[in-house]
Amino acid sequence: MSDPNETPEENEAPASLPRDADPHYERVRPESFDPPRHFYPRVLNAHMHPMVRFMLSLSNDRLVKRYCHLNPRVDPTALEEILTYQPKHFRWAGSDLLYVTTEDGKRQMAVIETNSCPSGQKSMPPYEEHDEQGGYRSNLERSFLPLLRGRRLVPGEMAVIFDKNEMEASGYAAALADLLDEEVHLVGFPDGADNPRVRFVEGVMEIRNAEDAWIPIRCAFRYVTQRPWNRIPVWTKTLILNPIVACLAGGRNKAMAAKAYEFFNADIKDTGLEIRLPETRWDVSKAEVSLWVQRLGGHAVIKVPYANAGQGVYTITSPEELEAFNRIDHPYDKFIVQSLIGNSTWSSRGEQGRLFHVGTIPNKRGLSYVADLRVMVSAGPDGFRPIVYYARRARRPLLAKLGTYSSWDMLGTNLSIKNADGSFGSDPARLLLMDRKDFNILGLGPDDLIEAYIQSVLATVAIDRMAIRLMSTRGTLRRRLFRSLNDDDRLLDEIIQRAPGEPEPPPRR
Repeated sequence: MSDPNETPEENEAPASLPRDADPHYERVRPESFDPPRHFYPRVLNAHMHPMVRFMLSLSNDRLVKRYCHLNPRVDPTALEEILTYQPKHFRWAGSDLLYVTTEDGKRQMAVIETNSCPSGQKSMPPYEEHDEQGGYRSNLERSFLPLLRGRRLVPGEMAVIFDKNEMEASGYAAALADLLDEEVHLVGFPDGADNPRVRFVEGVMEIRNAEDAWIPIRCAFRYVTQRPWNRIPVWTKTLILNPIVACLAGGRNKAMAAKAYEFFNADIKDTGLEIRLPETRWDVSKAEVSLWVQRLGGHAVIKVPYANAGQGVYTITSPEELEAFNRIDHPYDKFIVQSLIGNSTWSSRGEQGRLFHVGTIPNKRGLSYVADLRVMVSAGPDGFRPIVYYARRARRPLLAKLGTYSSWDMLGTNLSIKNADGSFGSDPARLLLMDRKDFNILGLGPDDLIEAYIQSVLATVAIDRMAIRLMSTRGTLRRRLFRSLNDDDRLLDEIIQRAPGEPEPPPRR
């Protein structure tokens, strides 16, 4: 998320490295997984909290029984079907949730966004202390390897491509090398590089190795998160997880995600289930933003729908913050406006009343902080499972009165920071682990973790169903349908259906 008081230049999503630099490349060999390279130092010596470990040990059947016991209006058969759902496109996801309460004291988890290719492995203590690879291996075993079985893949080698977060991308590459017992190419693919190491030829991904030879890739694990649709085609012969349509349908497109959630909520309204969200308005032009902020009482969150890594999110609690937003020359035409979840004295009042942060347990000075919760899920042959939990707290305590700190300092939780050279860094000091120390600060119980998991799965299924609607039988994007749902010419100009000069793909059988 971004501080609305930043200048336009500071707020632009930075590239992972200078344009003229050669992107990262290395061959990752089996038996090369090195935990200090792939986990934060704090995580290496952390012990998972017993409550989190117990929750992760529960089968989906037991989770359904517990959740339906506490929510008797929920249809257990419907919930079981959702947890065992087999995604066609969106098999690996991470949702960001806020632990909130109503004015009547009803606490719940609210989904803020759902990301394709999410981070989190480097922040998760191991389930088994002797398991060095942790969630890296289990995610690949559940969501990636089953895709390879029984498929006719193009000839080629294996790769992990990324544009940021080399720590986790290299972890996946090392774990994949062990699982397949073959070398894996780890390739940087940043947005805007003048000499990319990745290209597509007749639908086949090729990577440029250290000797500048182009190597065909049969299957790739993707960690490309910044506008991936502007350099990876929707249609490819190389098998990619997650495919680009997962991003366009909501995994990296907040506007489409909001619509996917609404459509899915309508489909499941008779089951007692619901994706819980802040009040949301999408496709808002810049000229209309101020009107919607006023409609929400002058307190709101404005989002650039296609930004990520904490960029393009603005918390508005004063005319000055709104004016700062309006001064920025944004690259896209449409925005999202959501009700702001803050303190009980200055949250937005929407159609369903106020939501405000539960916050962390007060410290010795009596100060509480906003914290979000990231839940990473992956889908395998038997359905979904939670893979990662972690939390992030804001820089400043949540105060009852505005003015001491900026609203962003009290509400912004994203750890991504911009380095002087334009690359991404992180602020792990605000990371809250699921270990025996940090977890207690969050004030969460096992039922809260279960609800967060179920909300994450609901959001993932909603986006996968949207992705299915958006794809034609030929495996290309239904551009007319996409435009009707997301009419933003600048975004549409960025999307690559297939590489230039490639023939129309054959119909899928």
